[in-house]
Parts: sequence; C-alpha cells; structure tokens
Amino acid sequence: MKLFITGANRGLGLALTTEAVKRGHTVFAGIRSPQKQSDALNHLSSLFPNKVQLLQVDVADELTCQTASEKLKADNTTLDAIINNAGILDERSKTIEDIDLDKVEQTFNINLYGPMRVIKYFLPLLHKGPDSTIINISSEAGSFQNAYGGDYPYALSKSALNMFSEQLRKYLKNDGVSVYAVHPGWIRTDMGGEKAPGTPEESAHGIMDIMEKKIEVNCNSSFINTKGEAMPQ
Repeated sequence: MKLFITGANRGLGLALTTEAVKRGHTVFAGIRSPQKQSDALNHLSSLFPNKVQLLQVDVADELTCQTASEKLKADNTTLDAIINNAGILDERSKTIEDIDLDKVEQTFNINLYGPMRVIKYFLPLLHKGPDSTIINISSEAGSFQNAYGGDYPYALSKSALNMFSEQLRKYLKNDGVSVYAVHPGWIRTDMGGEKAPGTPEESAHGIMDIMEKKIEVNCNSSFINTKGEAMPQ
C-alpha cells in the first residue's frame, strides 16, 4: 500500500511511518522542512530504501499541499491511505480569561484547516474503494461528553476535526472509503509528555491494524480509539 502521512518526522508520525514500512508499505512522509528531517527519519530511509519518500508539506501552507500533490500526480502515484497526523497543542492550562486568541487561530489553522487542505489536494489521488482509508488523528479532548475547562484551542479544534471526519465519511460512503477520527491514547511524545502511560509505537500498531482492516470497526461512528472501539461523542 502507498500511504501519505503528515508530521512524519517525530512522535506518532514517525512511529506510524516506521510501522508502515516494516509492514512493507510505501510512505510519502510529509514534513515541513526536508532539509531538517530528523536523524531517526534518515535512519529509517537507509534501512528501507525506496520505502520512505519525503514530501515537503506544511499543512498550514496551502501552496505546499498543492505542490506536493501535483508532484505525486505527475509521477502517476495513487494512494491507498491518507493519515493526517500533524498537530499542535498550545495555550495549555490557560483560562478563558487569559487565552491568546491568536494562538487559538493558529491551532485551528494546523489541527483543522491543515487536514482540510490535505484532503482538498490529496483526495483526488486516493484510490476509491473498500481498501482505502483516511485517518485523522484526533483526541478524547474533542469529545463533548468528556469536555473539561481547559486546553481550549486543542479541544475545540479536535472536536471540529471529528465533525469534518464524519462529514468525509458521509461524502465518501458510496466510494467505499473508510474514514476515521482516531484517538491515539495518551502517549509519550512531545505533546503527551513523559508521564503518559502509552507509547507512540503501541498506537501506531493499532492504527496500522485499522488501516489494514485487521481490526474490524463495527460501530456506526467515525470517532474511534486504536482498538476500533467507539469514542464518546
């Protein structure tokens, strides 16, 4: 399979890229600055030649999304999966009285508009059918039932991303494409922190199983965890 993964140079994105190539897939790794890719991504490329291809994609910059998609189109590349992983967590622990609304806008620009830009330009490259998948990395913070008084930019953007995922699911229903907003769990990344109980590798394994249809998702919801179980809306 051929996958496009954003934010592929660290954290969950790197773990997803690693898990995918270990399973024999080809990954088009979307990163903001190919000249500054991580040592880990360089090492992965050396271990799996021709399985990792770097694409310069800044999800906050529409032109880079368009240019990258046109490059794949020119090479007659079709995709089997799109994983929108790039995201930010800002204004942690800020009260609504103290919040910086510019940071709220920036968060939405990356966490919501970023996946929208990616889908706008990469959806035409996605092979339509039951083997194809779109996965938007979401969070339990986007659940109405689990709402709490904090992390406003992140929680609101992930809630909106869940809505976008459900809209995509309905839009692509007749094409057979699976669409999920996946809560990866609390994992040890720059965003999750060192106290998190889970690892990016564990989450990546579950997400790859969902993409490969090894996990059967029976719930009538696009918002799920890495075991394919429905998350509270």
